[in-house]
Order: sequence, then structure tokens, then C-alpha cells
Amino acid sequence: MLRIGLGHDTHRLIDGSSMLLGGVRFEHTKSLLGHSDADVLLHTITDALLGAAGFGDIGELFPDTEPSNRNRNSAEMLQIAWEQVRQNHWQIVNLDIILFAEKPKIALHKEAIRKRIAELLEIDVAQIGLKAKTGERVGIIGREEAISAECVVLLQQYEGTPSHRQNGV
Repeated sequence: MLRIGLGHDTHRLIDGSSMLLGGVRFEHTKSLLGHSDADVLLHTITDALLGAAGFGDIGELFPDTEPSNRNRNSAEMLQIAWEQVRQNHWQIVNLDIILFAEKPKIALHKEAIRKRIAELLEIDVAQIGLKAKTGERVGIIGREEAISAECVVLLQQYEGTPSHRQNGV
């Protein structure tokens, strides 16, 4: 069985000195505002995985009304969500991710981001597509008021136990 999930997330930009994108720290004149560490890329992947498996969304698993989620590490959140999905006999076929940001430019860091995501999900880097789009100076993205991300994930169900799974298809 195959299932597709779509994830989306947006975080406002505020004055700051750095931000996390895909688990990689970027020095920048702005930071992302959020209840957790506001890693918009990891949040959108988490949502896509949960949605594909029929498990709701990141806000249901990690509500912002819960004090323990304040400043929570998005990498940890992704791994908890992925473990829940994996325990139900799903494996990732591939992820396709788009970052919408005027700045920072990620071209020089795309491979580091893909590598970090692959490490968190225990999959091959080749299973991860990542691209970035600017807002062409239009709207909240173009005016550098926010950064958004979208992710599509394809999951395949397998038989057996998670310890017998193979990465990829």
C-alpha cells in the first residue's frame, strides 16, 4: 500500500542572529518565531509523515498549549513522529521539500540539510529532494516577514516488524 502526505508550515521572522532550517543552523540577521525551535523544514516533514500515515498533524502530537513543548527541539519531534509512523509498518519512499524564503540562501547548504534530514529519518540522502524558492519580493515571503515550507512524502507499507524493514524501496 502507498500513501501520500502533504506538510506545510510558516513561521514569522523577527530580529535575531540565527535560525534552524532542516536541523542546520544558519547565521542570519533574523530568527524564526515559534513555540518550539521553529525549524520550519522539520515541522513540514513531520506534518507530511503524520498526514500520510493518518495520524493527524504536529499540533496534535505536540500541542503548543503544553509547556513541555516550549522551545522543544524539532529534530526530536520529527524522530518521535517518525517512530510512531514506522511502528505502524510504513517506510519512506521519498520526500520532496520546498523552502520558501527570500533569505537566507540555502544553495551552499542544501547537501548538509539533506544529510541531516536523512540522518534523522535513517534513510538514504537520495530519497530526499530539496529546493528553495524566493518570494520575488512579493508577499510575506518576499518582504522577509516569514519563511514557509512544504513537503510531499510517499510512504509504502511493508510486512514484518520495524526491525526487519529496509530503507527505501
